[in-house]
Amino acid sequence: MILLQAGAGGGNFSFLILMVGMFVVMYFFMIRPQQKKQKEQQKMVNELNAGDEVVTAGGLHGKVVATDETTVTIATGGAARLRFDKSAIARKQ
Repeated sequence: MILLQAGAGGGNFSFLILMVGMFVVMYFFMIRPQQKKQKEQQKMVNELNAGDEVVTAGGLHGKVVATDETTVTIATGGAARLRFDKSAIARKQ
């Protein structure tokens, strides 16, 4: 009877190790890369200057005309000027 109880305790320990291992794998393959990508996106948005060519999340291509703390004004050609939230900028060209 003592051997059965010792075996059950070892099973709980191995389950705990398995769960910790799964969390570590998920952190390094899912959470950490997403945080890194988010930091790079934030850095890119904060460094936007007039004259940069950008693409918005909606696919609009244009040139940055002006920026302030939360918005970016984009010229798409002609006389049109569109104002977007900085979070809508997907990438620089």
